[in-house]
Amino acid sequence: MDIRGFARLLGHNLRDLLPIIVVIAFFQIVVIGEPMAIASERILGLVLVLLGLTFFVSGLESSIFPIGEGLADALARKGSVALLLGFAFLLGFGSTFAEPALAAVADQAAEAAANSGVIDRAPETLAQYSLMLRLASAAAIGVGVTIGVLRIVKGWPAAWFVVGGFALVLILTFIGPDTFVGIAMDSGAAATSATNVPLMSALGIGLATIMRGRSPLVDGFGVVALASVMPMLTILTASLFMPGGPA
Repeated sequence: MDIRGFARLLGHNLRDLLPIIVVIAFFQIVVIGEPMAIASERILGLVLVLLGLTFFVSGLESSIFPIGEGLADALARKGSVALLLGFAFLLGFGSTFAEPALAAVADQAAEAAANSGVIDRAPETLAQYSLMLRLASAAAIGVGVTIGVLRIVKGWPAAWFVVGGFALVLILTFIGPDTFVGIAMDSGAAATSATNVPLMSALGIGLATIMRGRSPLVDGFGVVALASVMPMLTILTASLFMPGGPA
């Protein structure tokens, strides 16, 4: 990406961040009516967020996304379903584990679990709890992407899996312990974010485009929804076998 393209992307990201800035400024100045503590550090942090987000998106668009799309296309043309499904799982797992939003939610979940007495506050325990939550969510996303790719290959309707998955989530929220319901819901949302959603979408649409008898509009979408429900199912199911779960 050249300087002009980077500046354009920087402007787009600033536009996307502007509503957040306006809301925070309004409540700080008008509602609270007090100067912001350490305003210079807050402004510097905002600039770093803007630059970091721009570099992050630019790097994904120029390297990770094209490589992922190219590999998916090559594997699909080889006609090996096993290789394609293996790639789908590893793509979902790797991109989700690297998801910053999921890491933030996992760390906060570990802190909340410690405050509630579910785990102790030792740094090693907090780190292990957060890591296990990220690994479980990443593996669940990997399974979801794999099922989504298999659905496209077989021509099965997306509604069967998405509606069925959320129906199971609804059932598990009533029979499982309340402690993990919120964590499961947030993990499902945070696990599908800026890093892996474009990759999963590109994989589904690209696969549906090159396969005979498949429609990119009808068959290519639905992978992200299917993937997002899997961490919820995984965590809610695991909660049934944890201390405090149903007898």
